Amino acid sequence: MSPSVRPAAMADLDVLTDLLMRDAEQRQMTDPDLWTLKADARAQISAAIKQAMESDNPPFRQRWLLAEAGGAVVGVIHTILLPVPPIYAGDFGAPGLIMEDSFVSDSAPDDTRAILFAAAEDDLIEAGAKVLVASSIVDGPWASVQTDRNYAPLTLYLARTGLRTQAAAASVRKATEADVPAIVGLSAEHRQILLDLNVFWKPHPDADARFGSWMARSLTLPDRDMFVAAPEGEVEGYVISQPATALHFPPAHDIAATGFIDDFHHEDLQDPDHTEGTGKGAHDLFAAAEAALAQRQNDAALVVCPAAWRSKAAMLEAAGYETALVWRIKR
Repeated sequence: MSPSVRPAAMADLDVLTDLLMRDAEQRQMTDPDLWTLKADARAQISAAIKQAMESDNPPFRQRWLLAEAGGAVVGVIHTILLPVPPIYAGDFGAPGLIMEDSFVSDSAPDDTRAILFAAAEDDLIEAGAKVLVASSIVDGPWASVQTDRNYAPLTLYLARTGLRTQAAAASVRKATEADVPAIVGLSAEHRQILLDLNVFWKPHPDADARFGSWMARSLTLPDRDMFVAAPEGEVEGYVISQPATALHFPPAHDIAATGFIDDFHHEDLQDPDHTEGTGKGAHDLFAAAEAALAQRQNDAALVVCPAAWRSKAAMLEAAGYETALVWRIKR
């Protein structure tokens, strides 16, 4: 018999925590170094759920839906309305994101995962989402459900563990305030490539000014490092390395030694299908950011790459990165 689905409530906190703990343990098995569990993982899961459910003014909407069969809770799926970064237009409002921290027990009916996923879509649409995105680990149990429901890869998150410090190439240096205009210009090129790949990334009309302000502020933040590639004095690329965030790592996982690289562009990669020349300029720039993470005692890094940007993905794969997480968009 197919399961029924209902929203989780505070009274479900214990069973919800149990399911998400099992989900975290399952994820850890795929890559113990990347998905390290906190010593108090169960308490962290419980605290995160409780805070979200009790908050009068949460930073974004999130819900957990439970599947029940035979009088028992046999599955959970987690949804959020994803805030739109200020450099993007957000013409369709906040996208609905079905998170990877979702779980179905072995005792659940065979159709539980599909029914939960459909319920999550309905929940997000009812909440106002006009664009649906879903996350899963590579070859995870939710990947086939997403494909069956006409989701296609949008963003890859590639990971590597065992980072090492190394000297930066002569063509790479720390960014300064004087570099911000050039970085903004390269970002505009980067944003146009993203738009050409998928309208999901349509930039905001004030993207240049907003990005410039953020870059100026980023230079003052002590938790990150900014580099530019300028072999002949002219800036050809930029990259920022920073700490990982909870958006990509559910609360059970320890991200204290995990870095994150999102803002990264180099002229070698301006053709999404082919690398310019040897790609050494892009590689050297990225290597500086990776070394900076290692210098800050990070052992792992997660790097953002649009799924259709094959030249960037190929560069990362050549550097030892493998896709760990995939965000797919409903077509």
